[in-house]
Amino acid sequence: MPPDPPTPPAPTVACQVLRRSDAKSDKQRGEEGGDHPDVLVAKLAARQWGVVAAGDLEACGLSPTEIRTRVRRGFLHRMHQGVYVVGHAFPPLEACFLAAVKACGPGAVLSHHAAAAHLELLPWQERPVEVTIRDTTPRTRPGLTVHRTTRLDRADVTRHRGIPTTTPARTVVDLAANARTRRLRRAVREAQSRHGTTIPQILRALERAGRRRGARRLLKIIANGPAPTRSVLEDTVLDLLLGAGFAHPDVNRPLRLSGRRVIPDFRWPAQRLVVEADGAKWHEGEIAREDDAERQAILEAHGDGVLRVTWRQAVTRRAQTVARIAQAGAPTRHTLGVR
Repeated sequence: MPPDPPTPPAPTVACQVLRRSDAKSDKQRGEEGGDHPDVLVAKLAARQWGVVAAGDLEACGLSPTEIRTRVRRGFLHRMHQGVYVVGHAFPPLEACFLAAVKACGPGAVLSHHAAAAHLELLPWQERPVEVTIRDTTPRTRPGLTVHRTTRLDRADVTRHRGIPTTTPARTVVDLAANARTRRLRRAVREAQSRHGTTIPQILRALERAGRRRGARRLLKIIANGPAPTRSVLEDTVLDLLLGAGFAHPDVNRPLRLSGRRVIPDFRWPAQRLVVEADGAKWHEGEIAREDDAERQAILEAHGDGVLRVTWRQAVTRRAQTVARIAQAGAPTRHTLGVR
């Protein structure tokens, strides 16, 4: 699969695809006026990450012979049987995802690790693109991993950036079958943070999917409560807090203080205590540091204590970090009567 170049801006060109009524030469169609089929193809491709299927091309007015001619001349580049990219052979990752879906026919949706990457739940790892279809008929698609199911409810399908995809909730249910625990946990938390996915939504998706491998592992991850973390460092700090026996804090829950919207990483409201995951990725740069300082000043002005935890402290100085947080008054599950 080609490397993933920078994602182009979402196209805004509108295109009405005309269904081909009869076979006419390019010259005849040009004399009759209206958009030439190649213009229609270009407009359609602009809405679909450059990807078109044979049916799309025929609907734009190209005959099978004309399609083969354009393939031979390099105007169309074959990605899968009956699926092409227009104009060049180096499509973005989204084009690879959409081409895989189109190759599997109507009703197919991007799923599993490919869906997780497209929904930005996990970084993409070079692997065959995974697609789920509502069918049990054995069929192979070279270069793709096709999952077949009879249990794919409409509620579990969405359209994200023009590509039919399993919802974030269904995606983490599918990932539970073979993703490593750390990767699955990151996907669950990104779904909550990035897409507003709730634990009840995940539970309903799991119920609709029926008996699934990995379901128990997924249930264990969500049993701790909502955790819409925004980075691996926040994951690490939250796991440190929960592993040390502290009560589950509010995670990235917005507050309105002094006319500003402030989002502490972790907060225990009753104790007025905040823990901030202080990572270079999120806090480098003068503007970011000034924003951190201002947010901390606002929180402290309203009576909250603020502790900052760096990556090094969360990973290599765990005992000292836990002791510091306990000394600051963080509640434990035991003190709150939580098992």
